[in-house]
Amino acid sequence: MTIPARVHFCWIGPALPWAYVFAVLSAAAQAQMDEIILHHTDALEDGPGLSSLRQAPRVRLERVDPYACLTEVEQRLRLGDQLTGLYARLTSPVQRADVLRTAILYLQGGIYLDLDTITIASLRPLLAAPQFVGTEFIVWPHWVRISRSPAVWVRHLALDVMRKVLRLIPGGWRGFRHVEQWYFKGVNNAIMGGEPEAPLFAAYLQAMTTLPPARQTAPYALGPDLLQTVIGRFSADELKIHEPAVFYPLPPEISEHWFRPARLVQLGLVLRPQTLIVHWYASVRSKRYIAQIDPAYIRAHRRDQLYSTLVETALPQL
Repeated sequence: MTIPARVHFCWIGPALPWAYVFAVLSAAAQAQMDEIILHHTDALEDGPGLSSLRQAPRVRLERVDPYACLTEVEQRLRLGDQLTGLYARLTSPVQRADVLRTAILYLQGGIYLDLDTITIASLRPLLAAPQFVGTEFIVWPHWVRISRSPAVWVRHLALDVMRKVLRLIPGGWRGFRHVEQWYFKGVNNAIMGGEPEAPLFAAYLQAMTTLPPARQTAPYALGPDLLQTVIGRFSADELKIHEPAVFYPLPPEISEHWFRPARLVQLGLVLRPQTLIVHWYASVRSKRYIAQIDPAYIRAHRRDQLYSTLVETALPQL
């Protein structure tokens, strides 16, 4: 068995911004997959973005009942009502999506992408492995945050300051390339894939139910922190772990350069030869741009902003 040639997106809420529409459209245009599925828990508001998705080839909009989905997983993994109970306790859409995306991948198999991504190449090469995740360069993995070692904290505080400086200075992404090897390569659940009932997703879902209730609602606890502990159960033959350049060519914080004005946009230098997907991090720092982004915004900034150039490259019809 191999990974099915389908891409999954998940959305919780009625309004789908254009920035996230571009994620689905770029996957439809570039991924060379059989189908692109946007799973949504609410009725989506009508508008030009939704219309473009309905007209896009291979794109399917699927209303999902989270509790029915999680109940099926509970039955297969003999988890009682632990997943549905967890989902009901969570109030953050981000944390709920951590649970729902993993359940969908476990049931259906395929490749999951966060909506703050742009696909730029075929994803067919990812299908050969039985299951995969990707890594990103980060400063504060969970083991550092709970460490009591002064040496560990001093080192990572210095790395944090360096990253902040490189985030702020023009072209700082170039400087980060020279020091990225000093940062921790942590896994991220924003992009992952596997066969139906892949052991990774079974273990991940089971691990979610065993976290203490107070820990389940902590930031990153159900996402990268927990996934980082789960991957240690698998050998290199069982689980493919991709390097940061494949999905995260600019890491957190440094990714703000996707939106900074630039006199000379050098997309070809920012992307690596092995980059298939760009995760651009819809974090607090880039959140203010999301409401502004639409096709007109892309056309207006395609010569002076990396993000707009990236979208235009993936979707030249814009």
